[in-house]
Parts: sequence; C-alpha cells; structure tokens
Amino acid sequence: MIYYYLGILKKLSVAKILNFVKLVAGFHYSRIMRRPFQFGLPVFVSVEPTTSCNLRCPQCPSGLREFTRPTGMLSSGLFEKIILQLKHELHSLTFYFQGEPYLHPEFLNMVKFANRHRIYTSTSTNAHYLSEENAKQTVLSKLDKLIISVDGLTQEVYEQYRVGGTLAKVIEGTKEVLKQRQLLNSRTPHVIWQFVVFKPNQSQIEGIKKLGKELGVDEVKIKTAQIYDFETSDELIPDREEFSRYRKNEAGGYELINKLQNQCWRMWQGCVITWDGKIVPCCFDKDAHHQLGSLETNPFKEIWFSERYNNFRKSVLTGRKNIEICKNCSEGTKVWS
Repeated sequence: MIYYYLGILKKLSVAKILNFVKLVAGFHYSRIMRRPFQFGLPVFVSVEPTTSCNLRCPQCPSGLREFTRPTGMLSSGLFEKIILQLKHELHSLTFYFQGEPYLHPEFLNMVKFANRHRIYTSTSTNAHYLSEENAKQTVLSKLDKLIISVDGLTQEVYEQYRVGGTLAKVIEGTKEVLKQRQLLNSRTPHVIWQFVVFKPNQSQIEGIKKLGKELGVDEVKIKTAQIYDFETSDELIPDREEFSRYRKNEAGGYELINKLQNQCWRMWQGCVITWDGKIVPCCFDKDAHHQLGSLETNPFKEIWFSERYNNFRKSVLTGRKNIEICKNCSEGTKVWS
C-alpha cells in the first residue's frame, strides 16, 4: 500500500495543494453562508471515454440501453483540450462515467497523455478486454489505479447482475495484468477488485476477499449498491443492512440510510465530463439531465465559475431533497474493504 500512497503524493504540486485549500475554504464558507462561493478549480474530474458497453447490467443505463442522451466516444482532441485547461490544478482523473473504457481504441493513449502532465489516473472496467496485449499496454501506459468489477464468486451468481459477462474472463484478465506488471517491473497499476453487494451475492463477500488475496490483487473493496427503484423493490437490496444504502421503513418500503443534508463536497471538488464535452455535476447524473455547460463552446473555467453552475450549487445548499439526482445519493455512505 505504501507505493499506492506514494503514487498519489507524486502527482502533487504547490499549485495543486493551494488550489485544494481554496476549494475547502470555499466549500465550508458556502455551507455557513448558504450561498455558493467557489475559489478554486477541480482537483478531481471523471471523463467518459465512451457510453458503449458489452454487458447489460440491470442497474446501469448503459447496460439497459436506456440513455436519452447521445451515445458515442470521446475524441482525442477534446480530451487533450480538457487536460491542457486543467493540468495545473487537477490532481486526479478517472476514465469512467458510463460504458466500458477499453472499448475506446485510444483509451490507453489518453491515459499516457494525462500521465505526461502529472495527473493521477484511474479507471473502472468489467475486465473482459484485458487480453495479454491490453494488459501489457495498460502497464506501459502508467495507469495509476485499475478497478476491476467482480460481483460474484461463481458464474451463476456473477451473471445475475453482470448480465452477459463471464467470471472466468474477469479472473484471467486480472491475472494477466498482475503478470504483466511483474514482467515489466512496474508498481502500477494498483489493482482493486470491487465487489458491489446485492442480495444474490451477499453470502460471497468473505469468499471474494479470499480469492482476491490468493490471486495477489492489491485490494478488495466491498461497496454498497445503488438501486434505482429502491422504494418498492427488494430483489437486489441486501438483507444485511451493514452492506446496504437502504433500510426498511414503517410503511414496509425502503429509504436511504444516510440523511440527505443540504451540502455536498462533490459540487466543489470536481465534476463529470461526458464523451461529447458536456459538464454535469456528479456521477449520479447518469443521463446528463443537469448540463452546466459544454466544452465544445466554452472554456472550462468559464463554465466552472458561471452563474449557471453556482445556481446549481445554491440549490444543493438550500433544497437538496428537491434535486432528483440527489434523492438516491450515497454521499457519506460507507465503503468497506
């Protein structure tokens, strides 16, 4: 783990630290005053390489093919434009929003570009495209963190959520990345197995931890699941409340465990950029209903400090419960490892 934290620290600079201080100050001042004050640029951004995906996961609009927004792939030109505008303040970049990043033919070249500008890079994958060559190129790209979704210990359980997926491919892809990392004498990527807990797989938590350790992954993270229709459906909600974002209420339905407060650090520290350059407030806006600007027409800084963006921040500070994407938000919910 020491190399993991050293990798994070290596991407810091005086400018990035000062920018982070500005963000923290702006966030807390805004909470107290109930008015948005933004003094810094984002330290974290998620960029969407593509909305395409090979699986059909039932709690994912990409898997369900239910987007109302256009589908497509991020252009290398737009990506480089984003990096060049943010490189001095941006610390971390996640190549993921919706879709499978490895379906983008230039994905690893974009990782290399970001790393050349000293930005910490990570991605999340279903691991079905981690062939020997892709695994080798992943290591050579100097990707800092690779999150692999593995939501079952057996094929029968795994495919109940990862519809169309093959657990054996996930395991083989994991092995290949770890092998290439050793062959190339590299300390990156930091490999995380992410296990999202649903009712069908909740009995396999300890087993997945054991298997991950046997294979040599760096971490196994146990994560709670977001369920779209949680108020009335319990097919996927775990019985074990400690691994759920929801609990039963007096009416017999479900409600969020964590209290929805009129504040959100995400609105100050980062944002999400869709494949076609739209800026949305966070990863819960999966269908990009709250578009705060477009990098195709305006510079990032202009959008980030705009009246439109600050109006959205104000709505979070004064009436977050009225924002649809906030009603099922996990901000503050635990992630186990």
